[in-house]
Amino acid sequence: MARPIVGIIGNTAVVNNQYEVDGSGKMNSEAISIASGAVPLIFPANPALLEVNELLAVCDGFLLTGGRPNVHPEEYGESETEAHGDFDRERDSIALPLVRACVERGQPIFGICRGFQEVNVAMGGSLHPEIRDLPGRMNHRMPPDGTIEEKFAHRHEVTFTDGGPFHKLLGTSRVYTNSLHGQGIKQPGSRVCIDGYSGDKTPEAIFIKDAPGFTLSVQWHPEYRANEDSTSQILFSAFGEALNGWKSNK
Repeated sequence: MARPIVGIIGNTAVVNNQYEVDGSGKMNSEAISIASGAVPLIFPANPALLEVNELLAVCDGFLLTGGRPNVHPEEYGESETEAHGDFDRERDSIALPLVRACVERGQPIFGICRGFQEVNVAMGGSLHPEIRDLPGRMNHRMPPDGTIEEKFAHRHEVTFTDGGPFHKLLGTSRVYTNSLHGQGIKQPGSRVCIDGYSGDKTPEAIFIKDAPGFTLSVQWHPEYRANEDSTSQILFSAFGEALNGWKSNK
């Protein structure tokens, strides 16, 4: 049987200071192909080029990746400030309705970092513009210097709810993860269940209550060495199982 197809949402980048490209990190494609056993298909997050319904018809599920631009605060009813950073309104206009459609249909989605935040905002939640400015919080941003290995190195624990989906799937209540984000959940959206926190009480793992399909999302980056790290491998493998289930039943 043909492998399921995963739509990987793209980010816009500028090469050589002038040439715009739509793309995604190689780690994401490798994780989907090797650890989830699916076909990675990167698509541009641009509503002028495609519609959500077209994506739903082509793909069996979606990986909502990380990205430097943040979800615009207007999407959760707040005003833009300098602390909110850069934005990608085109990605907002694709990702947010895509999340809601997938939740309703039971089509698998897996959110990572910005994708985790998109899932929360799509369901009516809000975000803190800068986690490190909150009392008692650590700096969750990636180190500004160093090798890829140093930037994606494990930095803190995440503790899961006893008996929750992540605890059951991973077989443990604690994992050690990397950390490469500036923003985080302020108010969880409707049906967004926070299932894991870092030691400073920053939400790190969520799912959508009563959703008919796979909706696990994480604030860290499991795509890094996804087929070597045991936690990442389990998450991407579970996503792959959900994709196969959707493909066989559609």
